[in-house]
Amino acid sequence: MAVPETTAATVGPMTKKWEYATVPLLVHATKQILDTWGEDGWELVQVVPGPNNPEQLVAYLKREKQA
Repeated sequence: MAVPETTAATVGPMTKKWEYATVPLLVHATKQILDTWGEDGWELVQVVPGPNNPEQLVAYLKREKQA
């Protein structure tokens, strides 16, 4: 069975707009911090080591921008 080809012309433009936040995570309160941001509609994208201290974690979050 042939699969139809998808092109940019048939997919259409992205309609969502996003806003982003970076949040330092405290090891003893990581869950509480992420739960608080999650309740406000933020979605965790990634956690990475901090730029100046690899032991300090930084969370990158996003949520849909409200019009």
